[in-house]
Amino acid sequence: MRRKVIVVGVMGSLVALIAAGVSMAQPPRGQGGQRGPFEPERMRQMMEERLKEQLGTTDAEWQVIGPRLTKVMNLSRETQMGGGMARMFMRGRRGQGGPMGGPPQGAAQEGERRGRRGPFGMEETAVSKASDALQTTLENASASPEEIKAKLTALRTAKEKARQELATAQKELREVLSLRQEAQLVLMGMLN
Repeated sequence: MRRKVIVVGVMGSLVALIAAGVSMAQPPRGQGGQRGPFEPERMRQMMEERLKEQLGTTDAEWQVIGPRLTKVMNLSRETQMGGGMARMFMRGRRGQGGPMGGPPQGAAQEGERRGRRGPFGMEETAVSKASDALQTTLENASASPEEIKAKLTALRTAKEKARQELATAQKELREVLSLRQEAQLVLMGMLN
């Protein structure tokens, strides 16, 4: 349990640092105090450059390491939080529009054009879909215990599958890392 708390804390700190970096890199506030739109691709690029620097990889090495590391990070996020913390901060109460209470007006149509997306524009996963289904069931005051149990079981099954995929992805990542790179990723909480 303590290890999970530490891993979640490290991942949360990493996200906070990245968010702070993105915030600082955004253009100054314009008319009405508004910043430019959130750019997930720009955030991903900044994070990638920072990781490349920390791991001391060449561009050729990154071509091999990058996709494997991305897979580990996505699966780690999925198994640790399962969308729970992101949902708490991004979703808010149903029916509220805006940055904390759900997508702003027009975002639903945009989401339909691009395919369903989770927080920060990432593809929605089996865990996030199962989390959404359980949340919807819990919001229904007349949901039966059997319905809740079925949705909870589906979420646990999706999380367990993601944990198994994470173990495989971490093994595949370790195969292409130097010992120094592996140690750096262990310190960052991305590898065990």
